[in-house]
This record gives sequence, C-alpha cells and structure tokens, in this order.
Amino acid sequence: MTDTVSVVVEREFPHPPEKLWRALTQPHLMAEWLMKNDFAPKVGHKFHLSGDWGGVLDCEVLEVDPVETLAYSWDFPNDDPQFNLKSVVTFTLTPTGAGTHLRMEQAGFRPEQGRASGGARFGWQQMLGKLDEVLNREAV
Repeated sequence: MTDTVSVVVEREFPHPPEKLWRALTQPHLMAEWLMKNDFAPKVGHKFHLSGDWGGVLDCEVLEVDPVETLAYSWDFPNDDPQFNLKSVVTFTLTPTGAGTHLRMEQAGFRPEQGRASGGARFGWQQMLGKLDEVLNREAV
C-alpha cells in the first residue's frame, strides 16, 4: 500500500454550524466560494466541480452527517502524473462558544505530488477566505 499525504486547513468562523453547513451544501453558495457544481448532499450522488481555470473534477458524495461532517471524492484526471489526483475532501464542523471550527482535510496525495499538495494547501486557504465572505453576508 502506498502512503499518501493529506492537506489540512482549519479555520474559526463566527457563525453557527447551521449557517456554515448551508454554504457547504447549497450549490449556488458553493459556486460562490468553491466552484460551479451540480452538488446534492446525498450519499452516492455523483457531481462535477468546474473551475474557472477550465478544469473539471469528478466527485461523489461519500458521507453526509448534517451540520457535522461532509465528505466527497475529488478526482482530477490529468495527463501530468503530478496533478492526476484521486482524493477525498472531508469537512468537519465543531461548534464553539464563538461560532464554528471548520476542519478541511484533502487526503490522497501521493508523496511525489508535492506541487499538487502545496497548491491545494494554498487553494483551500483562498477558498475558505471566500467562504468567510459568503458567510458574512446577511442572506446566507
């Protein structure tokens, strides 16, 4: 079995878990902070994430524990082995006195995919920053 590497990004949000959950699971909100998608929070649902950079990710919902855990596959087929990726993204929400602690883990990077995992770490920090902007709007 090949060892894999995970990217973990954690962030505190001054919002209740329910508000964060909506932004993680409603397609129109996901499109604002993550990518365009045809997501549905149902285990087994296959969906696509379409990046502004032209890439398309093949995904499948693996776990839905409302307001606590969301996991889906994140597969990016690519001719360059450095970026050909089969991984799992898991969001874990933990209520805190001031809001919600969000832990995002993307697991499955092969050791030789250092550029891809580094890019993912940077990308997730950017995306969670956009998520914060979406959450700060009154309408969410």
